[in-house]
Amino acid sequence: MISFEWGPTGAAAIAAPTTVVVDVLSFTTTLTVAVERGMTVFPFRWKDERAATYAAERDAVLATGRSLRDGVSLSPVSVRAAVGIERLVLPSPNGSTISLGLAEAGVTVVGASLRNRLAVARWLHARGGDVAVVAAGERWPDGTLRPAVEDLWGAGAVISGLVDLGAADLSAEARVAERAFRAVEPRLRAELLGCASGRELVEMGFPEDVEVAAELDASSVVPVLTSDAFGSA
Repeated sequence: MISFEWGPTGAAAIAAPTTVVVDVLSFTTTLTVAVERGMTVFPFRWKDERAATYAAERDAVLATGRSLRDGVSLSPVSVRAAVGIERLVLPSPNGSTISLGLAEAGVTVVGASLRNRLAVARWLHARGGDVAVVAAGERWPDGTLRPAVEDLWGAGAVISGLVDLGAADLSAEARVAERAFRAVEPRLRAELLGCASGRELVEMGFPEDVEVAAELDASSVVPVLTSDAFGSA
């Protein structure tokens, strides 16, 4: 069975032995870029002084907020340009938080984006068994889930890859995600730039981050969370 849900509560509800987390703008996109470059990535829930301590304990570089525009951040462009970094702590209230929660429950966690969706689908297909796919979404100011359409597309991209490999046992929710991706695929880049999260990044001065997220099937890495860090499967 392939199932699909949203956010941390949805992840806990449908967690399968192998669960895929999708946070297109930008945690899992940045994760694929980092793992491509040979980095070990430590997800972290918080963006405060606890993150700095956590990074120091692991002899890792701490990704800063995009707004600082200095050094490595959650921006995939900044990670692509980084030199000499082997270990990276990547705080994220959505993708990182969901990944860590699933790992604590004993689940094998895979990071997927539009960039590596086929690589992930092939890895899952070879592994076999039930799969849950979780769209991270965003947060409204009151902390409630804000569904993010780019994560629906990213989840649907992974699911469509599995369907193309022969998977047929999909939940109704997974089928909706698959169809959403297939509908948008011919104009993916434009739709990413035009969705709410994409527009926010463009207005902040980070259109290139959206362009990186739109690199469909550009990456062959499959980031898997082992203990407290993502590495390539």
